Amino acid sequence: METGVNYAVQRYPAMAMKKTVDPSMNEGPGDWMTVGRLAKVAGVGVETIRYYQGRGLLPVPKAAGSFRRYPASMVQRIGFIKRAQSLGFSLDEVGSLLDLEDGRNRRAIQTVTQRRLEQIDEKVGDLERMRGALRDMLARCEETGQAFPCPIIAALVGTPADPQPPINRLR
Repeated sequence: METGVNYAVQRYPAMAMKKTVDPSMNEGPGDWMTVGRLAKVAGVGVETIRYYQGRGLLPVPKAAGSFRRYPASMVQRIGFIKRAQSLGFSLDEVGSLLDLEDGRNRRAIQTVTQRRLEQIDEKVGDLERMRGALRDMLARCEETGQAFPCPIIAALVGTPADPQPPINRLR
């Protein structure tokens, strides 16, 4: 069986196809690049660009001959997406932020950011509870010594650890 290059046409959701590169952008002739060059300059893989296009985060440019040509401004847009992700925004939230990119609807931007902060606060609370539980288990393990079962293992197995020496029940 021969293997070869898959030239299948990439299908994009209708939403992504509506977002096309604006020809009125002030891009000079040297400011356009192929998807491979865009990926390299932006520090991501070509698959990432295709994925972002499929999610509607990046526009799908019209083909110029046999290639799609991307404006250099897409590097900044990819950077925006990556920075937002590094702050914990989901790709859906990033999409909302990109839709509000002009900054005019500050209330909507604030709402998305406030929701993200609430999620972070919840995670921080969970992490603090986990830290407290682990510190408690570690302290009990250090106190009981080698003669008794480890309270950490007992807690993870789900059996109560008895920090007291066993009582002779046959008296």
